[in-house]
Amino acid sequence: MSERTTTADAADVEQVRVLAEAARTASRRLALLSRAEKDAALLALADALDAATDEVVEANARDLARGREHGMPESLQDRLRLDAARVAAVASAVRDIAALPDPVGEVVRGSTLANGLQIRQVRVPMGVVGMIYEARPNVTVDAAALGLKSGNAVLLRGGSAAADTNRALVGVLRRALEAHGLPADAVGLLEGGHGAVHALMTARGLVDLLIPRGGADLIEAVVTGSTVPVIETGVGNCHVYVDARADLDKALAIAVNAKTHRPSVCNAAESLLVHRDVADAFLPKALAALSAEGVALHTDAASGTRADAAGVRHDTATDEHFATEFHGLEMSVGVVDDLDAALAHIRRFGSGHTEAIVTEDRAAARRFTAEVDAAAVMVNASTRFTDGGEFGFGAEIGISTQKLHARGPMALPELTTTKWVVEGDGQVRV
Repeated sequence: MSERTTTADAADVEQVRVLAEAARTASRRLALLSRAEKDAALLALADALDAATDEVVEANARDLARGREHGMPESLQDRLRLDAARVAAVASAVRDIAALPDPVGEVVRGSTLANGLQIRQVRVPMGVVGMIYEARPNVTVDAAALGLKSGNAVLLRGGSAAADTNRALVGVLRRALEAHGLPADAVGLLEGGHGAVHALMTARGLVDLLIPRGGADLIEAVVTGSTVPVIETGVGNCHVYVDARADLDKALAIAVNAKTHRPSVCNAAESLLVHRDVADAFLPKALAALSAEGVALHTDAASGTRADAAGVRHDTATDEHFATEFHGLEMSVGVVDDLDAALAHIRRFGSGHTEAIVTEDRAAARRFTAEVDAAAVMVNASTRFTDGGEFGFGAEIGISTQKLHARGPMALPELTTTKWVVEGDGQVRV
């Protein structure tokens, strides 16, 4: 049953109310913290995560074992998995957030009016931010850390596949907050099934913002079923287009990296488009390299001919293949007549996440960046760079594919809103 067709019972509503009210109280304390106080708390959280590595890994092992028993695909297991190195990376990301500028209090714009009034638009925390996400336990820590730095309390509802891991992580974070003299309720974990999720989605007035992060079905359910304002983090049906004037060595490295570096994530490339003028020179080598990395290839007629010539296994690509975010080692491949055809293909099948062109033709690059409607556009670089950490934002809370308030990797500024502060000296309006 989806969140759209589920209703919350009284217990679900009460759980959300209690959590949200506690989070609201905590958020008022967080909003008053100085940058130094927030950074010191974040460093304490990172140290606590490092110290609790064995506890977190053991909890994660239970989740992984349960997932394997229920036939969880390897790509989803990869998203779920936390080993010692990944826990260390999560803690490192928290330290990176501590080193970033504090957005709270930043003056976005301001002026002095002719009547002497001084006005300024200032960044302030959202308040209480809810997160609904799937088997991605790193999001638990990223959301908590970004929330703390931006002065927000967070309510987290992770997927059931990561239940033990999320309980362990939230327990570590809450204990560390209390030990540092801050309210543990700055981080809350919502338990329960779809009814609890529905209660969170409809907690308008208690929760200020809701961010879903996961597959297309989850995002669609939250966007269409919520009364709480939502920032949509869309799916990643990303393309690499190899232009007629591409450096083919660059193109090969980019295509393989974009698909195979971490195929389960949203900035992995799902489709490879190749200009017909370089198809003979590029595709046999590229398809062989992708196949050697274990990528299942879905080819159109023109690229299939090149796959046959290279002795590479493939099947026939359908529109469904071209429209799919595979989350694994699969890729659709097509040959296009020109840049216009590539742009038309991306308009039809792209999800507005990340699109890449490989070309030495600056005019083609300018057209591509101007005409592609996506949150991020890469020129001669892998789609895998669409990431808050890679952009220098620290950890991200998601990648927005919508156009209002936030677009692309969302980090600290995107977790704030603004208020207008007006200072006068007795002025009255006439």
